[in-house]
Amino acid sequence: LRVLDVTGVPDDPAGRAPDGMSVWSGTVALAKACMEVSKHQREFQRRGSKRHKGLSGAATAAAAPQPPGVDVHADLFVNGTSYGILRDALQTGAAGPLRLKCREFQAEKLSLAGIVSLLESLDPSCVRRVDLRFRNLGLTGLSVILPHLSRFPELRSLKLQYSNVDVRRPTPESALGIRCLAGQLGMLPSLRELNLGSSRLSGNLRQILCDLQAPLESLELAFCSLLPADLAFLSQSFHAAALKRLDLSGHDFSQSLLEPLRLLLEETSASLLHLDLMECRMADSHLDALLPTLRRCSRLRFLGLYGNSLSTAALKDLLWKTLELPDLRLVVYPFPVDCYKPEPPRRVPGSRRIYEEPMDGERLAAASAEISQMLANSGRTDVVWTYNPYGHGALDYFSL
Repeated sequence: LRVLDVTGVPDDPAGRAPDGMSVWSGTVALAKACMEVSKHQREFQRRGSKRHKGLSGAATAAAAPQPPGVDVHADLFVNGTSYGILRDALQTGAAGPLRLKCREFQAEKLSLAGIVSLLESLDPSCVRRVDLRFRNLGLTGLSVILPHLSRFPELRSLKLQYSNVDVRRPTPESALGIRCLAGQLGMLPSLRELNLGSSRLSGNLRQILCDLQAPLESLELAFCSLLPADLAFLSQSFHAAALKRLDLSGHDFSQSLLEPLRLLLEETSASLLHLDLMECRMADSHLDALLPTLRRCSRLRFLGLYGNSLSTAALKDLLWKTLELPDLRLVVYPFPVDCYKPEPPRRVPGSRRIYEEPMDGERLAAASAEISQMLANSGRTDVVWTYNPYGHGALDYFSL
């Protein structure tokens, strides 16, 4: 055995594999295994060396031949709890019998120094994705980390959601930080997927993406406070015709962003496979304005509309008019507005939070059954329509 590939272990949205082991504990188990095997090999070599000296009487013994090692290809998930053992496995195991080769690296809530230490310990030839989440890096933190990514020639996917980048109010410092960020992204020639979700980028998308060497195929900009000028830039950029995956959730498409969105979808219609527009304040009239363009997205596989204010009638119209899309397989729709009970919102006891309007379970079940019947009658039972936004395995960039 020379290569062991344990990449792509499936997990559900809670991060648990079918056998009950989480992807986080799986990484720890793998790191511990590498450390233990290295330890046993060293002990075996010491005992062998002593026996050799005793038999030959030589002052020094010839080095025993080293057995060939095994390259273990894995996706690594690390947080503050697992950081230490993974760092040790990467740094001491490079010459050991089990050598970790990371394909996808995901870190949550690690210090800057910890992230840099692990990135520098990875074999640069194998890494295709780096995912840094729930870490308030800001422009300053990104300027520290991104230079370390240029050593990964095969890096195709970079996810930086929840990095707390806020450039809505321009300052000399933010302008300098944006230029630095753009330049560092431009040093990643293989980059095809970028996730900047929950950064506030208003009016700065052109400046951030201006140095990229090749068009992006997946762009996730959920809750990024984009302006019409940002969407106009995307429409006119070389990214538009290449985009397969686009996430613009969390933007208000009920007003000035609607027409720029329609124009952007026109430009992406030949390539787009995955479109996420969740929680975008769209009502029936806004969806109706987008429908002619959506119907031209002939390769579309996934459409996410959860969290918008759409009626059952609008959803049925959407269903009929998208039956002609041959590759469509999953639509995540919102609870129809006509399925809420006519009651005032309820306040959570002891809290300032307010529940949304109470749902009428019978109406929701009837609407869901009607949608299912329409799919069956039209011969499109290959399409899943669901109001559950979780657990359906949305398309990953590498599976597109």
